[in-house]
Amino acid sequence: MIVGAAALELHVHGSRSLKQKRGVVRSISQRLRNRFNISVAEVGGQDTWQRAVLGLSAAGAEAPLVRRVLEQALDYVEELHLAEVMFTDVEILELPWHDSGHGEQSWQESAEDPE
Repeated sequence: MIVGAAALELHVHGSRSLKQKRGVVRSISQRLRNRFNISVAEVGGQDTWQRAVLGLSAAGAEAPLVRRVLEQALDYVEELHLAEVMFTDVEILELPWHDSGHGEQSWQESAEDPE
């Protein structure tokens, strides 16, 4: 199983209150969820009027597909022009999920497992 995570730092120009910023962040988050079927959460900058950090995540069977979805989501935020994108990063993690090909799936046992 492949899990991808992306960080997105935004500068919300013209925001004069937390309420204004939250409106922009909420709009961006909902659009990302609806369009890309990914998880989105504000993970930083909650107490500032113009800065927000969003965490995005997606899961799938193939790393290139998961990376592409997250990169398309990041590009989409820039195209919205609701906030300036200051920084982005994408990381891909492969979890040890194993498909036996016989309809059975299980977690692979690590080499450090004493059994």
